[in-house]
Amino acid sequence: MSDRVPMVLDCDPGHDDAIAIVVAAHHAELLGITTVAGNAPLEQTTRNALILRDLLGIDVPVHSGAVRPLLEEPRHGPHIHGITGLDGADLPEPGRPADGTDAVAYIVDTCRRRPGTWLVGVGPLTNLALALRSAADLPGLVGGISVMGGGSFGNRSAVAEYNIWADPEAAAVVFGYGGPLVMAGLDVTYQLLATPERLEQLAAVPGRLAATLTGLLRFYSTGYIASHEDVAGAAIHDPCAVLALTHPELFQRRARHVAVETRGQLTRGMTVIDRRTLVERPPPTCAVLEHVAADDAFGVILDAVASFSR
Repeated sequence: MSDRVPMVLDCDPGHDDAIAIVVAAHHAELLGITTVAGNAPLEQTTRNALILRDLLGIDVPVHSGAVRPLLEEPRHGPHIHGITGLDGADLPEPGRPADGTDAVAYIVDTCRRRPGTWLVGVGPLTNLALALRSAADLPGLVGGISVMGGGSFGNRSAVAEYNIWADPEAAAVVFGYGGPLVMAGLDVTYQLLATPERLEQLAAVPGRLAATLTGLLRFYSTGYIASHEDVAGAAIHDPCAVLALTHPELFQRRARHVAVETRGQLTRGMTVIDRRTLVERPPPTCAVLEHVAADDAFGVILDAVASFSR
């Protein structure tokens, strides 16, 4: 048995998802990858996950999942990630197809087979919500759920972050499931940026994977810099949800009660973080990441990339 954290990574690759996959494959016991529609349509996010599996040379099952949110029509992010979801590099065709098309069943079966497995959601939380709804025993089986999403401000509205905004009903199910929960929201992920200096460090790593990821992150950062007044590179959001489990010492966190707004005209998709000091406030439901040692975290990412780059 490995002493690394066992996890299923549920994702919608996506440039930062690509980095999360690399980090999970090296620093965790990555049991499987499940895909969801989000940054791009499901067919494309699944294709991207398969390409990354090939680039890393890992034998990890990939199962595709939800093609759309629970209630809404899907809303993708080509203005951020490009039409393919991974614009910015010349990527090969996948060497083999996905291992299955029922991510929800795969998640449930894996957790029943390996109690203590963590579910790490770095896209819209549709697959995780469907799994929790379909299996009453799942909350007691998982080690916990680590989510990239939410925060005290938004990127799709003034208060809503994309992964939560894309499927608020699913997010509400996940945030209310009742077990250990970690939230890597925008407050912490905007501290980990693909700055020019860090991209130069990545480019200096030998091998094909490092060169490919450098091209991807340069494309990703160009869009971020153009669309923000005050950032020096793209926020590398998704690895934070993995690193919170594999390298918890990199983060400062605070136990908070967090709920998801599903109805407000201006606030739909908001994560409502209760920071009050009132004695009669609701009990904490979530470990909210508040600070990351960004240079050290990027060093962990570089180590993971170097381990697969040849």
